[in-house]
Formats: sequence, C-alpha cells, structure tokens
Amino acid sequence: MNRILHVDGDSFFASCEIALDEKLRGRPVWVGGGRRGDGIVIAANRVAKGFGVQTGMACFEAQRLCPRGVLCRPHYDEYRRISADMFHVLEEYSPTLVPISIDEGFLDLTTMDSVVWRHTSPEKYVGEIRDRIAREVKIPVSAGLANSSRLAKLATDAAKPGFIEIKPGGEKEFLKDRSVRELSGIGKNRQRSLAALGALTFGHVAKLPSTLLKQKFGIWGQQLWLFANGLWNEPLLLTVKDRTTISSNTTLPYDEPDYPAALTFALSEAARLVGQLRREQLQAREMSLTIRFDDFSETGGGHRFREPQFLNSVINARLEDIFRGLMGSQFKPVRQIRIAFWNLERLDTQPTLWGRTHAERWGALDGAAHELNAQFSRPEKPALMTGAQLALRQLDDAHKNPKAKCPFAPQREIVKKLWGTDADPLAHKGDMEKQLAKVSRQLQFNH
Repeated sequence: MNRILHVDGDSFFASCEIALDEKLRGRPVWVGGGRRGDGIVIAANRVAKGFGVQTGMACFEAQRLCPRGVLCRPHYDEYRRISADMFHVLEEYSPTLVPISIDEGFLDLTTMDSVVWRHTSPEKYVGEIRDRIAREVKIPVSAGLANSSRLAKLATDAAKPGFIEIKPGGEKEFLKDRSVRELSGIGKNRQRSLAALGALTFGHVAKLPSTLLKQKFGIWGQQLWLFANGLWNEPLLLTVKDRTTISSNTTLPYDEPDYPAALTFALSEAARLVGQLRREQLQAREMSLTIRFDDFSETGGGHRFREPQFLNSVINARLEDIFRGLMGSQFKPVRQIRIAFWNLERLDTQPTLWGRTHAERWGALDGAAHELNAQFSRPEKPALMTGAQLALRQLDDAHKNPKAKCPFAPQREIVKKLWGTDADPLAHKGDMEKQLAKVSRQLQFNH
C-alpha cells in the first residue's frame, strides 16, 4: 500500500514575511501585490483571515476590515530562498521528493512501516518534519498522509493548520461528505456534468455505476469512481516534462503614454523570454501580445509562425508589427504588457564552440551570455544586455533595479535548483537513502 505525504506551507508569502521580521509574529499580516505593493492581497496569515481578509481582496478593503493589520510588500527573492531551505529539509526524509510549487510537495513514505515506523509512528515522524521546518526555516507547514497524492492533498486541506493521516481502509469514509469541487482537475464543466447525475459529493459518486461514469467521462470517470470508493492507489513518480508555454505579465512602474518606450519594454521582455527558451532548448510556433491601458481596457493580437522560431530577429520583427497594428488608433497610457509563447517544440541541437548552424551559434551565444551574467552581474549593473534592455534602462531609471518576478516556477526549475540537473533528478538517490537511514537511527535513539 502506497503512503504519500503532502506538505504545504501555511499562507506561505505571509509566513515568509513573519520569518523575515519576528516583530510581526502574532499580528494580522497580509502581502500586497501591484506596482506599489498596495493592489490586491496575494497572501494573508491566519490571524488576518480571522478578520475577514482574503486573497484577491483589495488592500484598502483589507485595511478597512483590520485597521491594525500590517501590509507587507512582497520580497520574492527571499521567498525563493526560504522555499529552497524548506525543500532541503524535506529531501532528508525520503529518497523521492516531488515539488509541485514554491511551497508544497509530495514525499514517498511507502516503506516507512518497515524501515522507520517500527520504533515510532507516522504522527511523530511527520511531527518531527513540521517541527524542524518551523525551527530551522521559521515557517509553519501542514501535511496530509494517504494512499495517493490526490488524497494526501485533500487531507492537508482538511488538516490546516496541522496534520491528518488517512489510514488504509478509511479513505471512503473520509471522502463521503466532501464536495467533488475540492479535487484538483475538476473544472466547472465536469462539476455541472456530475451535478446533473446527482453527484455533489464523493459519497454520491461512489454510489453511481462505474460503467456510467466511464461512458460519460472515459478513463477519468473510472479513476474518479475508484478514488471515491477509496480504491485509487498510485505510486509517487517524479517526471520532468518540457514546458508547453512561457509568458510574462508585467505592470509598468507608471502608466506609460509614450508608445515607443512601451515597445522598447515589450522587445526587452521578449528577448528575455526567448533567451530562456533557448536555454531550455525550445522554440515557439505561436506568440501573443496583450496591452492593458490605464482604464483597464485591453487590446491584443497574436501570430502563428510557419516554422517554430527561436531567433530574436524574427520574433522581434513580428512583435513590433503586432504592437504597431494594435496601437495605431490608441491614445490611452499603457499600464500592463503581456507576452506569451506557446505551442513549443524541442530545439534539438548540441551547441559547439563556434557552431555550424544558426541554432548552434545562438545556443552557444546565449549560454555564454547566461554564464557571464550569472558570474559577473550585479542588480544595478548587468554584465551583458541586449540593445532593447540597454535602451529601456536609459529611458527610465525605474528599470535599473528591476523587481523580482513572482516565483511561481515550473517543477523542472524547482527540481534543478534542488538537485543541480533536470536530466536525472534521482541521480543521487543513494545519498538520499543514506540520509534517510541516518534519520531512522536518530529516531530509534530518541524514541
């Protein structure tokens, strides 16, 4: 029987702010987004939520509900550092760790009953993990233990703040009164279709014929029926897939009435995104540009290339055409620029010193530029810049120290930061097992 542990940071961004400033502990705290950090609430701790402060609420509304609350501007670089510290603790407790976002991940504890839990219990073992993260990383985490990752995540949601184990055989009882909306992957259309069958809870789903669900939803319907009946038992697998899209959504430091300056910013962002694609050996077949104005109205357009593209010269020329076509009849200042590339394909090259093809030369050039920037750049003075990025910094001092992007990194990037490569994330599994044995001996000695 598989035993999967899900660990999730409680109100992660707000908890990070409290970890950075101990004076905030015990006070209502929320983190504000937007260009000045006072737009909408992007995270609130449990104390603030007790006053009615919710994610997505305007910061001024949160201040009205909780006048003595503390508004913190986001510090995304610190959130990344704290996230890495949390995952480095977690990886000592299982040879298989699957991070799924900046503040949550799954651990495979399937063999613990024969390796570790002979001398302790799941509650004590997970309690030690939670206590250690609270002590060393200074953030609270909740956890859920079950026979699958889906059920473990539901257990964590039910446990917050704390820990719940769904023991083998108790899955159906735990699920019977829970709404199907709680399961990740059930969208509005599927909810409506299930409601039409009278299935609002997992208990209702369990009573339906499996053949009916298969006829209505295919393989997913069968999986849902097994899950609702407590029979879905899946192993934890770490798979690193190529990204399918890459995008940038940036609010300018101030509403920009100068359209050439806005175009310069768009070209600079496109160069950054295309550089990331080349580093990941990918190229894009489709792209889009969306402009939001100061009154929150929007205009946008896109383009599909005949062949997948990775060259800045080709992509920038098309981006400039889209921009000029969209802005020809506009007059309102630009507030926000969104650029997206999707329908991505592999750029199957092996760059050499000089390169035999455009792809190889661009890959080698971009790789060298990335290495130089990583080693020699400072926040106020990058080692290398594109022409658009240099022009942007000369146009506006606000871009000389660009704000860190929101750290919702894809799984492949989290894995690479933890293990140094995304090609074979379990290459050091033997080392992890040695660490696990060390933890086991310590627990046996303590208990």
